[in-house]
Amino acid sequence: MSPEMLINEIQSFGLRLVDPSAGAPSRRGGAGPSDHKALLVNGRPIMAPVHTAAAFSSPYTALKPNAGGESVIERDGLAVGKVRFPGQPRFYALSTADGIPYSQIAVLHGKDVLATTVLQTCIRYESRKKTCQFCAIGQSLAAGRTIAHKSPAQLAEVAGAAVDLDGVKHMVMTTGTPNKTDRGAAVLTDSARAIKAAVDLPLQGQCEPPDNDAWFTRMREAGIDALGMHLEAVTPDVRARIMPGKAEVPVARYMEAFAAAVPVFGRGQVSTYILAGLGDTREAILSMCESLIALGVYPFVVPFVPISGTPLEDHKAPSSDFMHGVLKPLGAMLAAAGMTRDTIKAGCGRCGACSALSAYEELRP
Repeated sequence: MSPEMLINEIQSFGLRLVDPSAGAPSRRGGAGPSDHKALLVNGRPIMAPVHTAAAFSSPYTALKPNAGGESVIERDGLAVGKVRFPGQPRFYALSTADGIPYSQIAVLHGKDVLATTVLQTCIRYESRKKTCQFCAIGQSLAAGRTIAHKSPAQLAEVAGAAVDLDGVKHMVMTTGTPNKTDRGAAVLTDSARAIKAAVDLPLQGQCEPPDNDAWFTRMREAGIDALGMHLEAVTPDVRARIMPGKAEVPVARYMEAFAAAVPVFGRGQVSTYILAGLGDTREAILSMCESLIALGVYPFVVPFVPISGTPLEDHKAPSSDFMHGVLKPLGAMLAAAGMTRDTIKAGCGRCGACSALSAYEELRP
């Protein structure tokens, strides 16, 4: 099985683990890829769903890894590939002077990216009528696995340790939306300034489009190298149904913000998450991607993964065929535009673990 199809299949069906303790700890709840475990397929990092309802009945099983961390992947008892489990990050063993474990401030994603949710609260999440139906940002906070606000000093301390001890290559800072004005740009700016004063680490900031485009220059001057502003869904009816609060910021405002941000950060250094499987058609997703690429924005299309405890926990993930039908032409579009994963300075698109997109970028006719 080709690497891109194996990744598609695992991310659509999920993965059963013979040894759940293998490798770095899996993630439950919180922002970003949740209910997942990090794997390496041919050296390529992927986040595999392991705690979802679909994963419990998946035809794919990872056998107990050998001493080198390598495991055989079986489908219905037949070997179809091999994966490797990244080890436990060494910085997880440390705590701040006031006793907060570093892993509650930032975590390792994929194999070499440090990720943090600076604010683990959100004005959308606090309202049942406005919350994004797929979001679990409050779960890890309620379970005591993180803290509500990571200070700039804490983030700088952990980032330095992650670079020194684990060779982290770049960092993602996302945030819950704290207000309807800067929408998180201010807290990302403060955080970036402190991190860059402590360690030379490429940074991506992620927030909703701020109300004032001047924030893009402020974020860039503070040390943010790449910016993510996530559409999640591309058609107005899906956005209104799935994320009624976030949909109050219309697609038109996102497109305006993208056009303003690209000259500041550079072509390919502004990106957006698109969750395939929420209701947008293949044609709608690819049409939006074409428009985004024309603006110089990297469309990071990932399969939707239902998270336990959210309103969409029973919503099915998209099929591997659907993802193949989106990612194959998209990979070709990005390759033709010279905007592939390896050109991105920092962030989710560079990591690539939540989608098979980067594998499709490497395919050639």
